[in-house]
Amino acid sequence: MQITLLQHTELAICARAIRTCWQSHSRSDNGGEIDKDLIDRVGNKNKHSSTLEHLFYTFYIQGISRACLQELSRHRIASLSVKSTRYTLKELKGESAFEAFDDRAQKYLVTARSQEVDNASLSALENLRALLAKGISNDLAKYALPESYKTELTWSINARSLQNFLTLRTSKSALWEIRDLALAIFEALPQDHKYIFENCIEKER
Repeated sequence: MQITLLQHTELAICARAIRTCWQSHSRSDNGGEIDKDLIDRVGNKNKHSSTLEHLFYTFYIQGISRACLQELSRHRIASLSVKSTRYTLKELKGESAFEAFDDRAQKYLVTARSQEVDNASLSALENLRALLAKGISNDLAKYALPESYKTELTWSINARSLQNFLTLRTSKSALWEIRDLALAIFEALPQDHKYIFENCIEKER
């Protein structure tokens, strides 16, 4: 998978929102260490986490499975714009038959780390390709998509919701793929924002 941070809100915006409550704008250092400490103290330590909703992040996520996408969609306070199967399944139409879980198949499928499951996914991919080759419409053929089929999306989320996501999805009990995704999202954050989320990360594998 590949994670790209497309944009983020500057820390000074969150600090300004917090300072609005006490009209303490004159104490700001424009997103510097004073403001960073304020955000941590109010948003994290004092649990006024609604103030963290002023921080937004937008990521471009590539190469996750549709199974992982399904789990990601359960985090409701976020916006997802997902690669359309209606318009993009044509990518399979020019392919020859898939006979092995090789690099060509892995262009379309995420490995489940199980040969038996991967072989089943390969069979489903070949069935899908055959349907499309027969002229079955994308809207019908997509019902045969394996859950391991790769997709991509643009994902926007505020810091409060991202804390919840990272807390749940870096857990050792989370699905391995979404755990990898959560850790990669954390690594993609701006360095000066990571302190807001460090206590949400379960680091032991």
